[in-house]
Amino acid sequence: MRKIKLYLTLTLAGLLLLSCNKTKSNSEENKNETATVEKREIWTKEQANKWYTEQPWLVGANYYPSTAINQLEMWQADTFDAKRIDQELGWAEGIGMNVMRVYLHDLLHKQDAEGLYKRMDTFLGIADKHHIKILFVLFDSCWDPFPVLGKQRAPKPHTHNSGWVQSPGQKVLQNSKEYPRLEKYVKETVSKFKDDNRILGWDVWNEPDNMTGPSYEKVEIKNKADLILPLLKDVFVWARESNPSQPLTSGVWVGDWSDEAKMQPMHKMQIEQSDVVSFHNYNTPADFEKVIKQLQRYGKPLLCTEYMARPNGSTFEGFLPVARKYNVGMINWGLVDGKTQTKYAWDSWTKTYTAEPEVWFHEVFHTDGTPYIKAETDLIKKMTSEANKKN
Repeated sequence: MRKIKLYLTLTLAGLLLLSCNKTKSNSEENKNETATVEKREIWTKEQANKWYTEQPWLVGANYYPSTAINQLEMWQADTFDAKRIDQELGWAEGIGMNVMRVYLHDLLHKQDAEGLYKRMDTFLGIADKHHIKILFVLFDSCWDPFPVLGKQRAPKPHTHNSGWVQSPGQKVLQNSKEYPRLEKYVKETVSKFKDDNRILGWDVWNEPDNMTGPSYEKVEIKNKADLILPLLKDVFVWARESNPSQPLTSGVWVGDWSDEAKMQPMHKMQIEQSDVVSFHNYNTPADFEKVIKQLQRYGKPLLCTEYMARPNGSTFEGFLPVARKYNVGMINWGLVDGKTQTKYAWDSWTKTYTAEPEVWFHEVFHTDGTPYIKAETDLIKKMTSEANKKN
């Protein structure tokens, strides 16, 4: 009888221990599951400004190597040009630039996600060697709505961005069955690099409501912005669910931002969802300063992620002193003259050019690395050196 009692006692103790461990295990699983689905919040003004105080004065360019006509050619395995990238980022470092805004593409992830990540890591290593941080762009509404993987077409002579492609393309945008793939692209990409300090941040969608003007307007769909508005909100959510340590943003680019009541729903949402506020300006220094004052009311750091179109009055000498005054980060369009041909103006889609324009629209360096205008590169070097000198 004593042996039976002892056996029953031990059996009951074992069952209780098993039950406790199972409860603990279930509790841990539930906790982990909650942690997985819990997304981080949009940064407060205090969080955003704390992050910004830890950065140098950010000055750089939108970057693609001169050997690439678009995002696909920049990143695909057959045309990824690490040697050229290293050389060109060296030229940027030499004039004090410390940030580059760089476009990705959803089709690159579909084609070969691991290969893309490997090349992104290589690229980030090169940039880090040159003390340059990267602002990655996930999606883009500008130029050709029909991107195709593989060998990219040759540049159309004397034409601005004749081969740049949208992401996602028009067909994907109109097919909601493709959206889970886009979600996978965003979540896997941001998660992969969410704690990488070589990355400045994530610009989740470039000019989402851009209807492409005379370049592709005949083939654009009229409801493009209506489709993108809810999708962009989802993209912000997907990116935040990846819990990145870096800020998210999407830059407003055209419109009146002086009063909430006058703003388009797209622009309100872009700013509301952004950890730091970004914007584009290709106008005059006076207009640039006016826009800065309008956007200051949000109380968050400001990044001008596109500017510098010389014939428009948007120049380094006109904009950089204003930006320094208000501590605005500055990323101009274009670094090295090459296959994108953005030294030609936007009007090259409607006006025939037969030779290099008298005044370059964009770009800082000739293909051989000599400055287009040495006074510009001298100014950039002087201002960045003074702003970011080591104490």
